[in-house]
Amino acid sequence: MHRTIAITNQKGGVGKTTTAVNLASTLTHAGYRVLLVDMDPQGDASGGSGIIINHLETSIYQVLLGMAEIRDVLCQTDHGFHVAPSHLDLAGAQVELGAFSDKEFRLKHVLGKIDSDYDFTLIDCAPTLNILTVNALVAANEVLVPVQCEYLALKGLSDLIKTIELVCGKLNPDLKIAGLVRTMYDVRNRLSIEASEQLDEHFSENLYRTIIPRNVRLAEAPSYGQPILEYDRKCSGSKAYVALTSEVLRKSPQMIVGVHGGVADG
Repeated sequence: MHRTIAITNQKGGVGKTTTAVNLASTLTHAGYRVLLVDMDPQGDASGGSGIIINHLETSIYQVLLGMAEIRDVLCQTDHGFHVAPSHLDLAGAQVELGAFSDKEFRLKHVLGKIDSDYDFTLIDCAPTLNILTVNALVAANEVLVPVQCEYLALKGLSDLIKTIELVCGKLNPDLKIAGLVRTMYDVRNRLSIEASEQLDEHFSENLYRTIIPRNVRLAEAPSYGQPILEYDRKCSGSKAYVALTSEVLRKSPQMIVGVHGGVADG
């Protein structure tokens, strides 16, 4: 069954794009057909997959505005998965989409044309709540949330879950949570350990057991346009994303369990 997973967090710098690119890579290595959709105007997921976005004539921007077909903008990467690339022009879509009566459903409609071509569609979101992120949440049937192991992680996560609950109630009642994944974990840092323990206490039902470590090789890989499995498959970051992929394949999406133990109807 086809799965569309939005990878999002309203906080930047939490390993969201790293997770999107490396899940795309490891799922591809596992034999699945994967599409990565870059919905961040910065285009980091596109660049991290080896695509030079400044050389592109069309991107997901034109697709959302009805100026191009989705199949015409797809890029085949050297790593086996396809990318619907972003461009800085996508920032303008936040205003331009307001002219469409179906502005929240534009991405859902275009991805529906190619769902049968893939086993997984992964959507990398911008670290803000705007019409592009709403489009991603409406198009998805699951949400994966990378959470950096640091102070105040819980507060930001609570805000994000409220947003997901709102989308569930108003626009996409089928949306479920794939899981929360702890990122940038440093076993030498007491704050990392405490944040991880807090997440386990409050979100145990939705939390992946795999923890993504803070890893130099993992940080270097995007500058070479490579997923970590291609850049250094023996490093701890690579092994962690392989383990996370196994969990994504095994774990069924859940309703959202909030910080006070309440369950949001999805």
